[in-house]
Amino acid sequence: MSRSQLVAEYLPLLRRHARALTGNQASGDAYVGAMLEALLQDPSLLDETHGARAALFRLFTQIWNSVSINDNADAASPAMPSERRLSNITPLPRQAFLLLSLEGFSEEEVAYVLGIDIAETRRLTDAAGREMAAEIATDVLIIEDETFIAMDLESLVRNLGHHVIGVARTHTDAIALAKNRRPGLILADIQLADGSSGLDAVNELLRAFEVPVVFITAYPERFLTGERPEPAFLISKPFQPAMVSAVASQALFFQRNSKNRTTGAAAG
Repeated sequence: MSRSQLVAEYLPLLRRHARALTGNQASGDAYVGAMLEALLQDPSLLDETHGARAALFRLFTQIWNSVSINDNADAASPAMPSERRLSNITPLPRQAFLLLSLEGFSEEEVAYVLGIDIAETRRLTDAAGREMAAEIATDVLIIEDETFIAMDLESLVRNLGHHVIGVARTHTDAIALAKNRRPGLILADIQLADGSSGLDAVNELLRAFEVPVVFITAYPERFLTGERPEPAFLISKPFQPAMVSAVASQALFFQRNSKNRTTGAAAG
């Protein structure tokens, strides 16, 4: 497989990781673009000692931790209403946590990607876990038409300390449930069985109020092309419990910090 084919294979995963770090499609994709430009200028930057995927994530991480890309990227790629914006750089513990829980790297691979040892990797992920656990419990709306998946999500959400206000199986159900009780977090399937769209339902709700959203889909590659406004927080089916926990907590992290920044600006 050629170098360009390897990059193309893992590009959607890099976009997902970058968007989870930034909470924003445009900013996340801009960092991936910066990594690709660096790789084009100097192909030797890619060290495939630990495999192509780990090598690409290692190079991305080096770019992420050394280059500041501001929100001007938003002008070139309009953001979806569900996206959160946060100007500060995500700390190393959060990077380690997402690499381990969302991307499924081993501790050894995370250590390689971040350029640290395994002991430091464990310390960082423990620190991130404590920070995630400190999140305030919230009311969760689940938009999912598959019964067993909906049950799994309900169980996961409750185990994280949140409360499920209801499970919507159609666009109409989602709007009705949210009007009765405004959720603090939405977990939404994109394609619903009756032909309606969880994406459309979410965007309709977001015109009425702000809420962090995590989308769930069996076809994540369709929403990680970088060619149009796409979700910032995305989970692939089938999913692991740790992945749901990581992404949901990350979405709430951006929501909390967005509110704190707004409150601080108003007080100033």
